[in-house]
Amino acid sequence: MFYVQRDAEGGLLRVEAAAFDESTETLPADHAEIQEWFADDVVENSLRQLKQSDLDMIRVLEDLIEVLTTKGVISITDLPAGAQSKLLNRSTARKALGSLTNLIEEEDEQGLI
Repeated sequence: MFYVQRDAEGGLLRVEAAAFDESTETLPADHAEIQEWFADDVVENSLRQLKQSDLDMIRVLEDLIEVLTTKGVISITDLPAGAQSKLLNRSTARKALGSLTNLIEEEDEQGLI
C-alpha cells in the first residue's frame, strides 16, 4: 500500500510507503499509477547511471588512446581531424588541471578547503 498526493489535475505528485500529512489517498502496489510512477523512477535512475558511465568511459578511452600512441601502435594522425582536436583539447585541459592538483591538495592538507 502506498500513500499518494495528487496535484490539481489529479496526477500523482508524491508517492511514499509511509503516511505523510499531505497524502490524500492510498493505492495498492499493483495499481497502474503506482507501477508507472516507479517505472519512470527506474528509467530516470538508469539514464543517470548511463550518463555517469559515459563520463567514465571517456576517460578510459582517452587513457587507452594515450597508451596506444605512446607504444607506437597508432599515431594521433591516424584519427579523424575532429577526434584529434578533441583529444588534444582535453589533454591540454587535463595537463592544466594537473598542475593545479598539487595546489588543491596542499590547501586541503592545511584545512583551507
